[in-house]
Amino acid sequence: MKTIAAFSACLFASLGLSLVSLADVATPSIIGDHMVLQRNHSNPIWGWASAREKITVSIAGQSHTTQANRNGDWKVTLDPLPAGGPHRLTIKGKNTLTYDDVLVGEVWICSGQSNMAWPVRDSYDGDLVALTAKSSSIRLISVPQVGTQEPQKDFEGRWAHAAPDVVSEFSAVGYRFGLQIHQALGVPVGLIDNAWGGSAAEAWIRRDVLQSKERYAELMERWEKTESTYDEEKALSDYNDRLAEWNRNGKKGNRPRAPRNPLTGNQRPSNIFNGVLKPTIGYGIKGAIWYQGESNSSRAYQYRHLFPLMIQHWRDEWNQGDFPFYFVQLADFRDPVTDPEESDWAELREAQTMTLDKLSNTGQAVIIDVGEGRDIHPRDKRTVANRLARWALANDYGFDIPYQSPTYNSMKVVGSKIVLKFDHAGDSGLYAFDTREPVGFSIAGKDKQFVWAEAKIVDKNTVEVWSDSIERPVAVRYAWANNPDCNLYSREGLPATPFRTDDWEGVTANVHTR
Repeated sequence: MKTIAAFSACLFASLGLSLVSLADVATPSIIGDHMVLQRNHSNPIWGWASAREKITVSIAGQSHTTQANRNGDWKVTLDPLPAGGPHRLTIKGKNTLTYDDVLVGEVWICSGQSNMAWPVRDSYDGDLVALTAKSSSIRLISVPQVGTQEPQKDFEGRWAHAAPDVVSEFSAVGYRFGLQIHQALGVPVGLIDNAWGGSAAEAWIRRDVLQSKERYAELMERWEKTESTYDEEKALSDYNDRLAEWNRNGKKGNRPRAPRNPLTGNQRPSNIFNGVLKPTIGYGIKGAIWYQGESNSSRAYQYRHLFPLMIQHWRDEWNQGDFPFYFVQLADFRDPVTDPEESDWAELREAQTMTLDKLSNTGQAVIIDVGEGRDIHPRDKRTVANRLARWALANDYGFDIPYQSPTYNSMKVVGSKIVLKFDHAGDSGLYAFDTREPVGFSIAGKDKQFVWAEAKIVDKNTVEVWSDSIERPVAVRYAWANNPDCNLYSREGLPATPFRTDDWEGVTANVHTR
């Protein structure tokens, strides 16, 4: 078969033709039966055909004609449509494609790492969620995990109704978010799940974008070394030797782990951008929800600019303006500590919060009360999805509901106390959950040695913090730990955002490549 294909390619070349010149009209998998188009938006429809072939695309009484270029690529842009359907999308060239059951509504990307990929079936009440998933107005599509440096045009996948068997395997955060949007608006919802567990933020960014920034030079140099030295055959041979030794020793201890090729994995810069994101870029969307950061926690200071770069990069690639981008702050995780100490997870949360001031139309769902100390994958995905949905429903759909967690605004030293002011405390003000007074605060003098502090809510947006052991305090931190004990909320039930008032150098300040 390879010989025939090679011979055919040579023949076409000798005749001045290309393989695409004989191609049927085709579209990528993101365009197909049961898809959802973004309402009130000029939706691109694209695909491939023979070179210079005339293509006509029709739907809901409108028709658009274009011509494929010399490579066979073509694209049209549909006029905005109101929510509704079902419609039939017809694409005519030398052959005709018809896509049925096309709806128009709200389209969201569900992206990130394993906590976004976490399926409904493995989340709390996942069996009930799947059992009751019977809405033909919610459509789902998942993008497979392909890590490559070569930009992909397509992926293996298709749109499907939100039936129990489909929902059970879909992103729990994504589906629950989409369900809230659908129930609140009463319009169709399309969800695109492209999350990849363990993925690093740099894998979601085009390589030349990273290379153009001097601050990522060390990171890119490390990867260039890996790319030039990694020997997959040797890695597999070494693994087989370890496995044989393990078998000879009666299988004592843990079985050796099979090697993972870093060149095709989820950490290599641009791998996920090319293999997962690229085939969907340009599809009409409302916005994106994102749950990631765990894999970048050891480089939290770097994340301060890497994460906003990624968001802006996506927006530039989509060419759809500053579409909404709502993300989940890291949950509480690992063992609690007895005394205040430094924390890479706290620094990553801080980096996430900083993004709100760097880019417009972004939002952060604080879930410092949802995590599980011994499991990096909290099973409560309902709370996560609801807090993301609040951002969308308030910011994008005009609902008058609370959506922002209380955030630190300013501090003032008054004698031996520090007085903190908060924004977004809600109409009813701040509230200490479960105990009469807030917990989770620490305080320090100019020696930078933090101790646990007492705290008191003095009015709806003000908290006093002090410690009898610190006469002249200069800084306060709240929920500054991997797994903090903290209980400050708005009365509407949104937890206060972890913060610190100091800018003292953290444990990840000089980490660039880990």
